[in-house]
Amino acid sequence: MKDRVAFIGLGAMGFPMALHLNKAGFDVSVYNRTHATALSWAEKSGKSRIFESPKAAAKVANVVLLCVGNDDDVRSVVYGEDGVLSGMSAGDVLIDHTTTSAELARELYKVCSDLGVAVLDAPVSGGQAGAEQGLLTVMVGGDSDVYARSTPIFDAYSQKHKLMGAIGSGQLTKMVNQICIAGVIQGLAEGLQFAKNAGLDTESVIDVISKGAASSWQMVNRSETMSTNQFDFGFAVDWMRKDLCIVLDEANKNNSVLPVTALVDQFYAQVQNNGGGRWDTSSLITLLNK
Repeated sequence: MKDRVAFIGLGAMGFPMALHLNKAGFDVSVYNRTHATALSWAEKSGKSRIFESPKAAAKVANVVLLCVGNDDDVRSVVYGEDGVLSGMSAGDVLIDHTTTSAELARELYKVCSDLGVAVLDAPVSGGQAGAEQGLLTVMVGGDSDVYARSTPIFDAYSQKHKLMGAIGSGQLTKMVNQICIAGVIQGLAEGLQFAKNAGLDTESVIDVISKGAASSWQMVNRSETMSTNQFDFGFAVDWMRKDLCIVLDEANKNNSVLPVTALVDQFYAQVQNNGGGRWDTSSLITLLNK
């Protein structure tokens, strides 16, 4: 028998993830701060199980999934009179897909353990397109038995999921992911600008080098839009800066030296100052175009 699932947060990622769960045959209940979005999800899914509070949605489920904005957003839907913990029971599972600090994951684990509720921190990668296609990567931290129980849920919207270690390990792995992405995007931006200034046909350049060692997801999926200055889609600069702030804070704690990441974070600050907070992260190239 499949778990009864409550999905809290129907943003660009959560909306399609919840749809995939519905399609996979899970009994899905949803809550979203903007009620109109929940109504839209109900219409698209054919389900009417939308609720007025996180607590109400959690009450009819035994697995609760979160996909909200940041640490404070997670706390706002977990704690308090209307939070999910007020509607959960011992033996239930809380899965947080939000990209947060590892510290928050450990906090939730301790609080929930006292109530008999299991927790997994499970940030995702793959962007909105990956969520819509059911091809996300899920990096999981927590207890192995809880992960094993939750794998059918992850299977519904991911192409890869893996238990990375104890609670917080999922968030730490996502930090590695963001460190790597930051450097790749900056390198791609510089390469495209160099090709243009050298009088090369950038489309031909990408066609050739994308088949070799320089290839990356960013190159395959963002080089064309970067060359044509299209940034009104994708993973927003504001969210990337939030993630990099988490990364740099954790680096200070574990004595990691991240000079490239720190530099790229400052480049993103410049993009924000230029009004590009909601642009895709590939908009780093706009700083070079000037």
